[in-house]
Amino acid sequence: MSMTDTLAPPRMTRPRAYAQLAKLRFFDYYLAAFVVWTMLPPDLRLDARVLVTLVVLSLGWVGVCAAAVAFDDVSGFRDGSDLVNYDPAQQQLRNRDLKPLLDGHLTVRQALGFGYAALLFGIACVAVGTLIAPDRPWWALALLPVLVGGSVQYSYGLRLSHHYGQEIVLVLSTGLVALIPFGLVHGEMTGLALLESLLIGLWSLLVSLYSNINDREGDIASGRKNLATVLRPPVYRVVILAISLAETAAIVWACAVGAVPWWFLLALAPVIALRAHQLRTGLLRGQVLVARKLGGQAHRLGVVLLLAANLLAVR
Repeated sequence: MSMTDTLAPPRMTRPRAYAQLAKLRFFDYYLAAFVVWTMLPPDLRLDARVLVTLVVLSLGWVGVCAAAVAFDDVSGFRDGSDLVNYDPAQQQLRNRDLKPLLDGHLTVRQALGFGYAALLFGIACVAVGTLIAPDRPWWALALLPVLVGGSVQYSYGLRLSHHYGQEIVLVLSTGLVALIPFGLVHGEMTGLALLESLLIGLWSLLVSLYSNINDREGDIASGRKNLATVLRPPVYRVVILAISLAETAAIVWACAVGAVPWWFLLALAPVIALRAHQLRTGLLRGQVLVARKLGGQAHRLGVVLLLAANLLAVR
């Protein structure tokens, strides 16, 4: 056996390679359906039409998200940024297996075919979910193309992440996954739904903001325009601090205006504490990929706390 064979990564099965391409292990995006369910009045939580709508819409988001990340991997493979950002030296903190194009587990043609198939599946599910939904407020219908179109054109098509749109797309493509279904099954906009949709969007953003510090050189080389590449590093760190503080500010504001009970701030205190730890780890210690993982933990912890808080608050 040659040295090359010894160092070569083990081959993935085709189904596993597609699962990695779709980033199915990152289920955070799909937890929003449970948050929406707990925001509903008790009489709607067991309504069959509501439950079916939430399930079908969630399947739609899985398809749209799978398409978006597949197209993103194709772009990152073609421009070479993923080769730099997922260097084997970072394997301990960044799983190269998540990029099956890099080691030849999938071809670009296969990845694109999967992306388009996932997109068609996602659009079909979203369309069915919208048709069977109990309500169809105009604002929810207007936001649907923003969510689907913005997500899949993140780094493909219009390549929004290459033209100063990365952070906006990340917030919208996760926050709207809560706000739109809430509108379709509840019919009205509420302060609770606005707050929690914003929080979900910020929680997603506060993962990638740290990744972008690590990926800065590769993203600059590929021409990606985001806050990390266009701002000087000290200024970018101030932006991360400001966005982190905005999370707490949004909760305080919602409590102050009566959109949520006053004790919501206490209920979400563990997330705020973990956010402070993330700031210290990423900005003071410079361990940005560790801070990125802490952001994912904060997201999941936040969802659990929202579920509990909603069940107590919405009766």
